Amino acid sequence: MKLFKRLLLLVLILIIAIGGFLGLEGYNRYREAIKSLPLNQAVYNIQNDPNYVPYEEIDEDFIHALVAIEDHRFFERKGIDIVAIGRALVSNVISKEITQGGSTITQQVAKNIYFSNRPSLTRKIAEVFFVWDLEADYTKKEIFAMYANIIYYGDLYYGIKPASEGYFNKSPSDLTLYEATVLAGLPQSPSRYQLSNGYELINRRQKLVLESMVEYGYITEQEMNDVLAQQPK
Repeated sequence: MKLFKRLLLLVLILIIAIGGFLGLEGYNRYREAIKSLPLNQAVYNIQNDPNYVPYEEIDEDFIHALVAIEDHRFFERKGIDIVAIGRALVSNVISKEITQGGSTITQQVAKNIYFSNRPSLTRKIAEVFFVWDLEADYTKKEIFAMYANIIYYGDLYYGIKPASEGYFNKSPSDLTLYEATVLAGLPQSPSRYQLSNGYELINRRQKLVLESMVEYGYITEQEMNDVLAQQPK
């Protein structure tokens, strides 16, 4: 029994030590990134891009679709999503590699501004510091607009305006529910779902987007079925 308690204490000490080390490394990455490019300057650059579209000019169906499939608690939650991170941690431990990130939309804004897509525990920790900064200085609508304007939609389209115009010859405010849910499905894996690859994969992804919208009360099942009937075969 004493041996077990000593081993348990040792494990706890190791966990605390490793956690402290990773936390410090994550904070250092955050400090280095923000020193290289201050957050207010990064946001200024995004919002003053010629293709930038403010929140009020983005189609509501697209907003609902992207939130439903990417981060359904986005507008209600402050800070990081503990539930999503916990779920991702369990998955990563089981698979013995970083397969899920548990990222919120705000974290993804930080990642797209400052970091690469290469999975890293210290990067995830650094993102947390950026989440605090972003949510302290900007509204959820502003953060969502940043996200929609900087993410990649495949086929060399970066941002909602180039994607809307390039794929559908429409402004981001004039999308149909079908078009909005196609675009919302692309950012998870743009090179896989981009429309130049055909419609088989994006049709499946769009169905997941629509099902999420039904689940969270944005559309009815009938509206979902009407959109699915429009899918190219």
